[in-house]
Amino acid sequence: MIRIWLPALLRRQPARLLGAAIGVAIAVALLASLGAFLAHAKASMTGRAVRSVSVDWQVQVAPGGDPAATAALVAHTPGVHTSQTTGFTQVPGLSAAASGTTQTTGSGVVLGLPSSYAATFPGEIRTLTGTGTGVLLAQQTASNLHAAPGTRITIQRPGLTPVTVTVSGVVDLPQANSLFQKVGAPLRAQPTAPPDNVVLLPYPQWQQFSAPIATTRPDLVTTQIHARLSHALPTDPAAAYSTVIAAAHNVEARSTGTATVGNNLGAALDAARGDAAYAQVLFLFLGLPGAILAGLLTATVASAGARRRRGEQSLLRIRGASQRQLLRLASLEAGVIGAVGCLAGLAAALLVGRGAFGSASFGATTPSALLWAGIAVAAGLAITAAAVLLPARRDVREQTIAAGREEIAIRRYPWWARYGLDIAALVGAGLIVNAASHNGYQLVLAPEGVPTISVSYWALAGPALLWLGAGLLVWRLVDLLLGRGRRLTALLLRPFAGRLAPVLSSSMSRQRRPLVKAATVLALAIAFAISTATFNATYRAQAEADAQLTNGADVTVTESPAAAVGPGFATRLAAVPGVTGVEPLEHRYAYVGTDLQDLYGVRPGSIRSVTALQDSYFQGGSAAALMNTLQTKPDSILVSAETVKDYQLHLGDLVNLRLVDDRTHQLVTVGFHYVGVVSEFPTAPKDSFFITNAAYVAQKTRSNAVGTFLVNTGGTGSSAVAARIRTLVGPTVSVTDITTTRGAVGSSLTSVDLAGLTRVELAFALVLAAAAGGLVLALGLAERRRSLAIMNALGARRRHLRASVAGETLLVGVTGALGGAVLGAYLTQTLVKVLTGVFDPPPSTITVPWPYLAALSALTAACLTAVTVGAVRASGRNLLPTIRRL
Repeated sequence: MIRIWLPALLRRQPARLLGAAIGVAIAVALLASLGAFLAHAKASMTGRAVRSVSVDWQVQVAPGGDPAATAALVAHTPGVHTSQTTGFTQVPGLSAAASGTTQTTGSGVVLGLPSSYAATFPGEIRTLTGTGTGVLLAQQTASNLHAAPGTRITIQRPGLTPVTVTVSGVVDLPQANSLFQKVGAPLRAQPTAPPDNVVLLPYPQWQQFSAPIATTRPDLVTTQIHARLSHALPTDPAAAYSTVIAAAHNVEARSTGTATVGNNLGAALDAARGDAAYAQVLFLFLGLPGAILAGLLTATVASAGARRRRGEQSLLRIRGASQRQLLRLASLEAGVIGAVGCLAGLAAALLVGRGAFGSASFGATTPSALLWAGIAVAAGLAITAAAVLLPARRDVREQTIAAGREEIAIRRYPWWARYGLDIAALVGAGLIVNAASHNGYQLVLAPEGVPTISVSYWALAGPALLWLGAGLLVWRLVDLLLGRGRRLTALLLRPFAGRLAPVLSSSMSRQRRPLVKAATVLALAIAFAISTATFNATYRAQAEADAQLTNGADVTVTESPAAAVGPGFATRLAAVPGVTGVEPLEHRYAYVGTDLQDLYGVRPGSIRSVTALQDSYFQGGSAAALMNTLQTKPDSILVSAETVKDYQLHLGDLVNLRLVDDRTHQLVTVGFHYVGVVSEFPTAPKDSFFITNAAYVAQKTRSNAVGTFLVNTGGTGSSAVAARIRTLVGPTVSVTDITTTRGAVGSSLTSVDLAGLTRVELAFALVLAAAAGGLVLALGLAERRRSLAIMNALGARRRHLRASVAGETLLVGVTGALGGAVLGAYLTQTLVKVLTGVFDPPPSTITVPWPYLAALSALTAACLTAVTVGAVRASGRNLLPTIRRL
């Protein structure tokens, strides 16, 4: 029987089998592709964290400890690739004589490094001028002392005679924050500012310099063992973090209290594992709905031939087929659909992986690739069983022969509709989303020092219930429109159906369930496409805003603290090719009470032309309104929320700050009026700071010195413009571009993998929308070919057939599009609220990708139109063979 039945099934019902296999293939390909994204994202996060660190460990020798013994301990620790001994000495100050004047500085640090240190730890030291060996000065120190290669400087020693040395070169210390960290502080502690004055000596020379100080003031001299570890770590950042932390704890335990590990690599991996957890959450929030929708599509396609399958089963039972034989036939059909769908899905996932992630595999490593391929296949087989095998099994066991041959079945209202499950699901979704979006709620919690990351997966219930409730509500509304609202349907169809509108409305009402399913699936597919595209567009916009906040603008030029450059220098910068605008930014330090905070003076009328200021950065007004207030009321000031709370400020309060007068170099009191709160600002720190009117600050301090110039390049060519500006300003001025900053501050999710993830999700969303709009409707119309052929045989004209088919298409398209648009809008807002922790900073508005939505609309309309035209043409020919076959 199987040898006869299977070829006949493939020959007579290829569209139904192919349609179901396409649904399975979409689900398998989507899961395998997103699994590849997750594996590659985690691997790239680990790699980026490792590459961002120059010195993996800074092992500090405790007072009284033996540096040689600690160095031997570190060198023989499993996993340590190389290590070198370094020294730190705090000194009272430095001085240098140049051009007939003597420059002095405050306290500083003398750093002793081996001659091979720069080669062993690349990225820790960057030579700007002179040689990279001998006595070196940090860039800011050279500026403070007006020193250059060949300058002789004097290093003060507490209670001892000073030491004079000759400078060999000027260097930059890109990793200064970690290099001068407080070893032993928590990994996520706010980094302390590195010293303003740093001298680098060869390690033997440092030993001679520091030995007398260690005798009289041992608290000023410390020794560290800097180590570079083997980077053969697990690809998962959480697993790599656990490995590195455990190794550091092992060193501290074996040192019996004489060594403390400053775990720079652990700190980097600690941040990366949080990003990895969010990548996993994004997989669940954005990937699972697509897979479930593909399964629903498969079930809808399979159910399109349910009446025919029941008739075939009844005929076979009349001819003596047993239930076991029928189940074997159903299992064979499900097996064919599952096998074809899984193989096609895996092949599509390989192509997607190569195009989106540059690798034709399902994961970063062989085990992860096998895991995700297995998960995708298992999901595909489960969808096949649920959509094809289980309904067939239910029909075999529960349907009688007579019931299976009924042409018109009595359909009861579903139980969920009678009990209002859709309304209950929507209410539950609202309550969960409201709870999950409260201040202080953390979707991902990665406690420091604890290998396990806590992810609040219950927040998934909010979007899941919204999907469920909205889908069921669309089903209910379309069913009501075609059932009790068939008069309204007739009224809507009258413009193009004429007098046939009531007949068409009644026909749709009697056979409305396939149309209701098609409209519901189309609505869910459109909602998935809209929510995915809008969320990804908002994510990209906020990632760019984060880079703008950190760098300040496309290119940022930061003057040395000792420099006194006026705003007129902006004219020279504006003449650099590729520059479209330059904005000077004053940077001062101001005392509020006893607290010292950063103060930024801006030109309110033009600051927004070179950098992005979002409304979410401010409280008390929009960005434009508060900048206008600073412009019209020069003594206005924007204050951080922390300062407002600490000093109990109210709008309009007078805030007296103490700033340095440029002429007297004494603190003077300057009055400001508090007009709003600022939480984020380009180049500003994460903690407390002030935003003021630059002209007012310059007037009160008698100095218009600019600390930073924000350079706009029109969003393109920032790296090339930065290179030209570096040539213009010289090595003592820091020049950063947004391209470099974007890669440095953005998580792997943003700067490495999100582009691939976006392409995958948006492509599958288009495929799902096209399949839901075209495939489901096409199979439904194919099941009604007999009715259309009979109408034609009874004398129906072509315009009657066209009106019948077009009416169904119009109803499915309009109701599906409206339901999908509304659901997509609400779902996007829900995702942004629940996944607020993914955004830094949180978005003030949602970014809508209009070109993609236009493409989605055009593709869906094209599929519906093609199905309509094909159905009308098919109904007008081969009448007798069609009626006999059906």
